[in-house]
Amino acid sequence: MPVIRASEIGNFLYCQRAWWYRQQGVESENQAELTAGIQMHHLHGRAVLAAKLARIAGYVLILISLAMFVYIAVSTLIN
Repeated sequence: MPVIRASEIGNFLYCQRAWWYRQQGVESENQAELTAGIQMHHLHGRAVLAAKLARIAGYVLILISLAMFVYIAVSTLIN
């Protein structure tokens, strides 16, 4: 019994004819566009990862600055 994946269901719902062609082993004629789309998705994924890392770095810098502020405030009060 063949396994049906969610992406296959999505392909079928988007275009039943394209799904059927894929089941028959017929290659798509727009391979250049598909390759460009895959590359664009990879670049977008990298940009999203970079944004997440920048946000984490920002939070870390805020925590470090708060810790330094508390340290300086406490050391000033003690002296």
